Formats: sequence, structure tokens, C-alpha cells
Amino acid sequence: MPLDVVETLCDLVRLPSVNPMGRDVRGDEYFEYRVTDYLQALFERLGWPWRRQTIEPRRDNIVARLDGEVPPEEGGAILMYEVHQDTVPVDGMTIPPWTPEIRNGRVFGRGSCDIKGGMACMLAALSRLAEQRPAGRPTVVLACSVNEEHGFTGAPRLGELWSGKASFLPRPPDAVIVAEPTLLDVVVAHKGVMRWQCHARGRAAHSSQPELGDNAIYRMARVLGVLEQYAREVVPTLGRHPLLGQPTLSVGRIFGGVSVNTVPDGCTIEIDRRVVPGEDPHAAREHAVQAVGRALGNDPLVEHDQPLLVSQGLSDELSRTLAAQLSETIRDCGTPGRCLGVPYGTDAPAFAGVGIPTVVFGPGSIEQAHTADEWVAIEQLQAATEILFRFASETRFPRGASRLSI
Repeated sequence: MPLDVVETLCDLVRLPSVNPMGRDVRGDEYFEYRVTDYLQALFERLGWPWRRQTIEPRRDNIVARLDGEVPPEEGGAILMYEVHQDTVPVDGMTIPPWTPEIRNGRVFGRGSCDIKGGMACMLAALSRLAEQRPAGRPTVVLACSVNEEHGFTGAPRLGELWSGKASFLPRPPDAVIVAEPTLLDVVVAHKGVMRWQCHARGRAAHSSQPELGDNAIYRMARVLGVLEQYAREVVPTLGRHPLLGQPTLSVGRIFGGVSVNTVPDGCTIEIDRRVVPGEDPHAAREHAVQAVGRALGNDPLVEHDQPLLVSQGLSDELSRTLAAQLSETIRDCGTPGRCLGVPYGTDAPAFAGVGIPTVVFGPGSIEQAHTADEWVAIEQLQAATEILFRFASETRFPRGASRLSI
């Protein structure tokens, strides 16, 4: 019998897989290893070949393969479903994060919406494919990656599956569908991101004699003034995308000083620069760094670190055929299946960036992701499962090509 999507989601919610988000924290709830072990056991029970990739300690990508009517080694098509295993932290949640609750047609719990709900849909759809084995189906690969929420380090390593002598696949997939909560619409474009830290240096002194020191917070205040004006007046002129609008810059964190009675000798901010498809994230960072330098006379006590996170945006140019076919399947299942752009980032650029048509699709709304009472509607789970099953059952891929046809 195929997997039940609600039961599978409840199993996944019970398994903490919290991304520490760069914080120095400890505890068994951190990292994805519990979910990975669950998936490995499930793949073994279902008889699907699988492979693990260690990215960091207790952080493994895991992939499974369900062969199509024509194996890819003989030229058959490959469709990849990709989903991340990690969730954001549970600070401030108003419901038990790892005790799934079914209420009012919803499943509550951390990750239920982002994106263990999508993972459960993919698992349920593949189990139905394995049981019914529709004619003409492609090989479907389920790839479950790590560290999407803070770093995007898992998804780019999936390319090792189709390169090298010990590869899991003979060639890259013909198409990729990345799971994120899209309300069953098709995300064809999104912004990328560049994040880095900027430091202002100073000289410590007792606060009773501040003139003997050099206040790094005051220096950083000047940096912030420059960045605020730059974000408002310059960044919007640096690009535009018809689905995404303009690029943005914001400062999301600031910290410095050791005590209120000490003149601070250091202050740090973290900068978030969202890029539209076609913008180079590294060039965007350098442009901002130079703007700060010019405005402050290239103050040697203002320093910019190398990037913390770099992700390209997702362009809609490569995926138009894939998006149209998936949208058609969604409409056949009774929902609009709009093709749209979103401001947030996903794993999709890891695949689109190497020439694979890639779109983003899944149950639930981004408005419920990361929330204090995170939930996903059961009807969305059921609909997404049916859509993913039908798409893999009915879509025909030309062998060894990246374009789709029915």
C-alpha cells in the first residue's frame, strides 16, 4: 500500500532536525541526522536503492532512486524531486514543536509547512509510483538535502551523484522540482542573496573618560547611515526583473561592546543583499563595499569580511517548458497552478545554475513557514501528492534531453 501522506508527515515532525543557523548551540535536536536515519530505514523497507553523502558531522544528504520503464543507463529520462531536511529553530513557538497535532483539517508542528509536508508528499507520490508502475514513467530520484535554511551547502553537493566513477546516476536529471510551500503554484523565479559581515574597529577606554577611546559603535553608526541611503537610493536602480521587481539591501544584525561602562573597541553588522536573476552577487557586494568606502574616506578601521552566504537567483528562462507542463498537471487536478516569482531563496539555483530546468512547488503557504504555530492544510498535502504522482506518471521526457513533452 502507498504511504499515507498525513501519517508520514507526523512521523517526520516527531524527528527534530533544527538548523542551528550559525549559533553556537548544543543539543540532540540540532542537525538532520534523525530524519536521515528515518529516510534510510524507509528506503530500505521499500526496496529503493539509496545513497548518503556526508556534508558535515551529523549532516548527510540522502537520495533514493525509483527506476523508470527505461533505465537512464539505457537512455531513459530522469526526474528529480528535491527537498531539504532541516527546519528553523523552535524559539518562541506556542505549540509543542515535535508533537504533531491534527486539528481543523491541519497538521501542526515545526516543519509541517517548511518543508516536511512537501517531503511527505514526495514520499507518498513515489510509493504510489512504485506500486502502480505506470507505463512510460521516468526514473524518479528523491534527493533530501541538508542545511538549506542557513547556507545552502547540501544541494550543490548533489551534483556528485552524476559525476565520478562511483556515481548514483549516469548523467544529470532532465528536470528538478524543488519542494517549498507555494500553495500549489509553480515558482519559476526568485531572488538570490549575498550576506556578509562588516566590522568597525575602535579603541577601548573607561566610559568615565570616553575621550581617551575611539567608539566603534559611533563609527558603525556612520556606516549604517551610508548603507541606509545606499539601500534607498542606489540599490533599486541596479537591476529589475519582471516577476521579482528590484534588488534590495538591508542590515539585519548589529552587535558590539562588552559593557555599558566601556567605550567599545568593536562593532559588527550583518548585511543582506538580495539580487535579481542576472545580477552577480559578488559584484553586488563589491559595489556596496565601495560605496561605504567612498562615503567614509576609505576609513581603514571599517572592514568587510568575505561572504557568509552566496546564492544565485533563479531565472525563469531555462524552465519555461517544465513550468508549463507542471502547471498543466496542476490545473488538471483542479487548482490554478500559476507561474510566479517570489522574493525568498531556495535550493533551486544549485540545479538551474548548471543548466538543469528547475522549478519550485509544494503544499502550504510561505506565510505559515517558520511561525510560532506552524501548520499545513491536509487538503494541500493530498493535492500536492496527487499532482506529483500524475506529473511523474503522465509527463514524457525525450531521452537524454532537458525539454518535456506530453
